[in-house]
Amino acid sequence: MPVTAHLDLNVKAEALPTAPAVLRDILSDTRAFDGCLGVDVLVDSEDPAHFLVVEQWVSMEHDAAYRAWRAGDGASGLAELLAAPPVLTHFETSFAV
Repeated sequence: MPVTAHLDLNVKAEALPTAPAVLRDILSDTRAFDGCLGVDVLVDSEDPAHFLVVEQWVSMEHDAAYRAWRAGDGASGLAELLAAPPVLTHFETSFAV
């Protein structure tokens, strides 16, 4: 079953000028990863340092493989930009609602 992952990011003020370009580079690899159906980035209209990355995955297994890759060989350096640890939440589409 497809899964949606929300990655909530708060960027350091000093990293804000370069954050969009860095995220674009990081997310090009995400978009190319096996099982990724797409990635959108939302920017808080009241706080430009607050980003929500919305990822669509074929399955939790594909998402898990991606997270394992990012924790190892695919480490991106994203943490250096962040003012706080990212918050990752997974959602499944409900057909009962």
